[in-house]
Amino acid sequence: MAVWAAVVVPARRVLAMQRVTLAIVTTPGSAQHVTATAFKTLVENATQHVPGGPLVVSIQHSASLGDETSILQQIQLGAVELGIITSGPLEEFVPAVSVISYPYLFASHAQVDAVLDGPIGTELLTRLAPVGFKGLAFSENGFRHLTNSKRPVHTVADVAGLKIRVMRSAMHHALWRMLGANPTPMGWPIYTELAQGAVDGQENPLWVVAEARLHEVQRHLSLTHHVYSAHVCLGNLRWFDRLDPALQQAVLTAMRQAAVHQRAWAREHEAAYLDSLKAAGMQVTEPETDGFKARAAGMLDAPVYADPAVHALLLQVLDAARASQP
Repeated sequence: MAVWAAVVVPARRVLAMQRVTLAIVTTPGSAQHVTATAFKTLVENATQHVPGGPLVVSIQHSASLGDETSILQQIQLGAVELGIITSGPLEEFVPAVSVISYPYLFASHAQVDAVLDGPIGTELLTRLAPVGFKGLAFSENGFRHLTNSKRPVHTVADVAGLKIRVMRSAMHHALWRMLGANPTPMGWPIYTELAQGAVDGQENPLWVVAEARLHEVQRHLSLTHHVYSAHVCLGNLRWFDRLDPALQQAVLTAMRQAAVHQRAWAREHEAAYLDSLKAAGMQVTEPETDGFKARAAGMLDAPVYADPAVHALLLQVLDAARASQP
């Protein structure tokens, strides 16, 4: 009688691929897209052999999932895992974020990096958790400048009465009201509204003006540098917390590396963007900023910073920025 011996072969561990969505409102070539594509490459490579991985990232760009407020709501609900969001719209969800957009807070990129990569930046990312977000990193939108279709702006007096599109941000609305404009909150994109004259102008970093082809509908560019604008890279907190620890670390590391890469990209391309806008026919002015700064100083007592916890954090940020000056 034949006896068959059972041979037990250890099963190979099969990694379960996880698909995640990363949403942005801007098009390929934009600052957010540079960060998103770098993150996709980094995290997919890093999680090939990680338990619970690999992560496969689907980038939804060009506002295909709605404006930034809508994307934030979808991330909160868990319908979208990740987003790269302008700090302004995030203020509706986490008012403390407004402190890094305080007017004329930063004079240089070195100051920006010292503050956002330091304890203050870490504290701000941590403050996203109570409303369901996992803060991952700060990438760069850039220093914001004013464009309009009506007249050159040489002093703050020239801003008077201009109907300026602003983000859905209480801070930005209050600032432009203080500067004498008529601020009008709108989501993104805004090309059609500018072309139709629904608003006279808008304010954004140079790359936005160029990539969105706003020079076609805006004649005047004023280099006001009035606000440094960060992009906040974030995810759904429940999704992140359920990841294997090795995947969590991979996501954090990949997003931080992607943000550093994108900041360098933005700074390398800024002069070329300005040259391209001049070549496209925009009339560029460099306004005297003393008048802008004098009016903007009133923001310290603005209602947007009235909450004691937010005001205390703002004072910490101001101190940190001063301490980081060369």
